[in-house]
Amino acid sequence: MDAFGAIVIRDLKLAFRRWSELANPLIFFVIVTSLFPLALSPDETELRTIGVGVLWVSALLSSLLALDGLFRNDADDGSLEQLLLSPVPVGITAVAKILAHWLVTSVPLIVLAPVVALAFRLPTGALPVLVGALLLATPTLSVLAAIGAALTLGIRHSGPIIGLLVLPLASPLLIFGARATDLAAFGEATAGPLYLLAALAVLAVSVGPIAVAAALRVGVE
Repeated sequence: MDAFGAIVIRDLKLAFRRWSELANPLIFFVIVTSLFPLALSPDETELRTIGVGVLWVSALLSSLLALDGLFRNDADDGSLEQLLLSPVPVGITAVAKILAHWLVTSVPLIVLAPVVALAFRLPTGALPVLVGALLLATPTLSVLAAIGAALTLGIRHSGPIIGLLVLPLASPLLIFGARATDLAAFGEATAGPLYLLAALAVLAVSVGPIAVAAALRVGVE
């Protein structure tokens, strides 16, 4: 656990030294979601109906902007090889790096999402469901991103390729997350989509690090 915490703290410190990489996804999310209400009709029902999809698609695409740096910087300076050669199991290293990536990319997005959602006239009662759905969906997205980044570790400028790998696999997150938010916006029960997102999160967190560890070994070799 000491090694796990040390890797997480190290990655957080390195991430906060590169403010531009952290800010780009958030700026993209805010700009895209802010422009849509200006182009749409001010009708409240239409804004709610379209806004849910816009929020989730924008959140998904903005999360993809930071994928290439998940393992790339460590691979370039040789620190990734040192981590893999250390006594710490590769699975623990993978989980620590995924957690750090989730903290610096997804948590700010989750904090911003309810504020942006108000522009689409989403009722305040739907905001907790939106936040909860994002909390359940983003860990799975981070695991999928880690698998894609590990598989393309030997490819320069692999961001677009990672996006092509991750987007099809992330489609269920988009479908269930948008459905849960849409149901909440119109006052209906949201348990079904949220349970599905929770099941996907448990599956990703349980099996994903094993796949990431195997992909990292192949990528480094």
